[in-house]
Amino acid sequence: MDDQLSRVFSALADPIRRDMVARLAVADAGVNELAEPYDVSVQAVSKHLKVLEEAGLVSRTKQAQRRPVHLEAEVFDLMTKWIERYRRQAEERYRRLDDVLAEMDTEQSPTDTRHTERGAS
Repeated sequence: MDDQLSRVFSALADPIRRDMVARLAVADAGVNELAEPYDVSVQAVSKHLKVLEEAGLVSRTKQAQRRPVHLEAEVFDLMTKWIERYRRQAEERYRRLDDVLAEMDTEQSPTDTRHTERGAS
């Protein structure tokens, strides 16, 4: 799992590949269609797609002469589970910090009142 996760995050580290993934989330596309907005060769786009394929983010099917690229959304479930685990841990740490700060505030409030009373005497 972690090995695939590393490949996925590594593949998404490149802005062109992230953009391709975003475009494929809307609809499948061919290599030429994916290459259109970039100032790179179709061969370079094919290399980007190979990285995405090896990470399991996309697959290609054959439809007559066309080989559309399809986004494999299940891989995002793997990423989401990994991110969610660390989000929950961070929330728990913040919750404990809030408890400690609230306790410190409660302990400090009576002390402040006593200092004020002594100063008034």
